[in-house]
Amino acid sequence: MKFTLRSAFCALLSASSVLSLPLETRQQGGVTDLDVLQFALTLEHLENVFYKGALSRFPLEQFVQAGFDAQYFNNLKFVAHDEEAHVVFLQNAIAAAGGKPVAACKYNFPYTDVRSFVALGAVLEGVGVSAYLGGAPVISSKDILTAAGAILVAEGLHQSVQRDSLQQVASANIVGTPVGPNAIITLASAFIVECPPENPPLPFKAFPELTLTQANPNAPNITTTFTVDQGITIPAQFFITFVSGLDIISVPGQNANGVLSAVIPAEAQGQTYAFVTNAAASGSLADSSVIAGPAILEVTPDSPTFDLTIL
Repeated sequence: MKFTLRSAFCALLSASSVLSLPLETRQQGGVTDLDVLQFALTLEHLENVFYKGALSRFPLEQFVQAGFDAQYFNNLKFVAHDEEAHVVFLQNAIAAAGGKPVAACKYNFPYTDVRSFVALGAVLEGVGVSAYLGGAPVISSKDILTAAGAILVAEGLHQSVQRDSLQQVASANIVGTPVGPNAIITLASAFIVECPPENPPLPFKAFPELTLTQANPNAPNITTTFTVDQGITIPAQFFITFVSGLDIISVPGQNANGVLSAVIPAEAQGQTYAFVTNAAASGSLADSSVIAGPAILEVTPDSPTFDLTIL
């Protein structure tokens, strides 16, 4: 029997009897493990449709013409297979827990050619990594947490494949970046046109949109600019809070006729999330302080240094 990611997940599911029992409710906002599974399935549906749509639209020849080789195209097919397997695993887990799995939505992905598809794929994989990391503290079941960690590893590998294909630093930060469910839903909502009415609602709410107006990539210690939707009130004193790896840094913001700006902190490396907040973050980013966001920046890290005297 061929051993695949899908068979591994199915084996884990059958071994985890807790997934067939009623799932514990967390005290944090009344979010249950079933909610977390439905949230993860919502994101996996999005990625599954994203990859299959591109592979059905762009043949190998177009990838080669765009500067990507056959090895990358082959890796892309494995990534698409993984996303399909993630959907199947989560559907099984939700059904075993007594829930009805959410169905895929209708999506609008703003890519027009191979290169814009690959660029968006790198961002989406980074968001996937951040979603699993950010959702971990809400999970009660150790079995589900283990399964989520297993998927997280695959998402991290996907992100590396995509970043390397774009000649970005694959490991631009020493750790991944956890981002909470409300922020992730904000990002996913940009691609969702309509979901089936029978899908159970998720207990998460999108923030107002924050738009990066300065082209990526960016660099530490330079000023970057944003805009927010009309109707969003920006207080006289506000912050742009950058989340990169485990670093959360709030920088005083400037507002020039609706264009918001702040200096990118030195700690920002790789895929970084920016929020407009009404207070400086201290150790963690509270959803209650978020005015808008996140926007996603690609911050090119400085050349690494290491101590070669320690051998």
